[in-house]
Amino acid sequence: MSKKLEELEFDNRFVDQLPADPDLSNQQRQVSGAAYSRVLPTKVRQPNLIHASSEVAELIGLDSSELAKDSFADVFAGNKLLDGMDPFAMCYGGHQFGHWAGQLGDGRAINLGEVKTSKGDHWTLQLKGAGPTPYSRTADGLAVLRSSVREFLCSEAMFHLGVPTTRALSLVTTGEPVMRDMFYDGNAKHEPGAVVCRVAPSFVRFGNFQIFASRGDEANLKKLVDFTIENDFSHLGSPSPEVYAKWFVEVCERTCEMILHWMRVGFVHGVMNTDNMSILGLTIDYGPYGWLEGYDPGWTPNTTDASGKRYRFGNQPLVAHWNLYQLGNAIMPLVNAAEPLQEGLERYLARIESVGNELMAAKLGLREFVKETDEALKTELFEILVLTETDMTIWYRNLANVEFDVEKSDDELLAPLLDSFYKPDEVTGETRARMIDWLKQYRDRVRVDSATDQQRREKMNAVNPKYVLRNYMAQLAIDKAETGDNSLVVELLELLRRPYDEQPEFEKYFARRPEWARNRAGCSMLSCSS
Repeated sequence: MSKKLEELEFDNRFVDQLPADPDLSNQQRQVSGAAYSRVLPTKVRQPNLIHASSEVAELIGLDSSELAKDSFADVFAGNKLLDGMDPFAMCYGGHQFGHWAGQLGDGRAINLGEVKTSKGDHWTLQLKGAGPTPYSRTADGLAVLRSSVREFLCSEAMFHLGVPTTRALSLVTTGEPVMRDMFYDGNAKHEPGAVVCRVAPSFVRFGNFQIFASRGDEANLKKLVDFTIENDFSHLGSPSPEVYAKWFVEVCERTCEMILHWMRVGFVHGVMNTDNMSILGLTIDYGPYGWLEGYDPGWTPNTTDASGKRYRFGNQPLVAHWNLYQLGNAIMPLVNAAEPLQEGLERYLARIESVGNELMAAKLGLREFVKETDEALKTELFEILVLTETDMTIWYRNLANVEFDVEKSDDELLAPLLDSFYKPDEVTGETRARMIDWLKQYRDRVRVDSATDQQRREKMNAVNPKYVLRNYMAQLAIDKAETGDNSLVVELLELLRRPYDEQPEFEKYFARRPEWARNRAGCSMLSCSS
């Protein structure tokens, strides 16, 4: 049964069961021996709701009629607390770009509390951009509208794509200007401030465990691991060294599932630091992300990563494995043996290959992945996709429209794929010959399964999205929202709720990135500025 705002029930397990920072001042500092610090959101001048997700409201047991009330914007801008809320910021550390960065923490995120639904589910409500915390370091803890629009839309887009993710309840502007240097080039300017309410069963990250381990605080490390198992992995049994090892294996498996779905839809996170890795295997912290448009395993959307490309698309599975290794190191004192942790890491690598092949078979509409034939088919596919700039989303979606039930000429085989090429005039000579040859090998492989074109198309269209949140689309929504027009935010959220459906009314979004967006700020690579 849906409730009004003031009827929501809070059961704040994190603050009730874990050690608190005794210092209640909101001053940037090192916090030792605590999992969190209590802190209040900063009140803002003029909260205004841009949009809210009725689906997420339903998830937390909130009646969707509440979304239109002024009190909703007040709460989710940080101006008003509901009875039972107990706001806090988490303490955690992390490896950033492969280097230990020490204490990080929720620098611009404030957890309002944990809603307990009538079904017994717990959902943490977290404001991003609601002001400074003890972990803000030299920053102001605020967020701007452009990054908040991107976070709001992408959280929901990923969920509907079938990718494990945190959710987004609301996007609220604050009426306060926020100074940001978008390009880190010394040209800072004021931008409209905004706050997103993120929702997840837990926002605990690898870094929450790392910070205790780095300080030799085994007692609090154990408290946090036990808390996590008892509340989010209770099916594994009561905490013990054996259960710690089982828990690590499951974290590896959940992380693997997340990464494989990123790869399936062509998503690049951009900032896979260990403090951005969810212990539940959820995609978390949408900063400089992007989708592959021109298929390029070496592409990263993060300007900070442009030279090293640590977080490039093709490297994401290995980075996640490295991050899991760091988590394993952190909990080693509790397990007292390396072998069980090694098992989790090995299982991760094995599943990346085996499940990855299963997903590739599904993307190609095959009944199963047959290594003897399909490994070469897959390898050649990845090679032809980089012969000319090829839009990944359009290629796979239109590959389902290639007809094999009747004999087709070479031109007819290739025709459905032409829209995926940014420079069709390059598809000549050897490039065209290799593509035609691959299509014929693929045709022969499809015929082994004895599936009709229609059967294959239905299978492929269930895993290959027609619509993804391309960066230029998000930027267009930002441009309008900055003028007070929220219509495109609303339209894109509606589009992204059904990314696998044809939605002919939105056909204009099933297209290559326009040329004007190739190098425009916000439409390709992005900085971490928020």
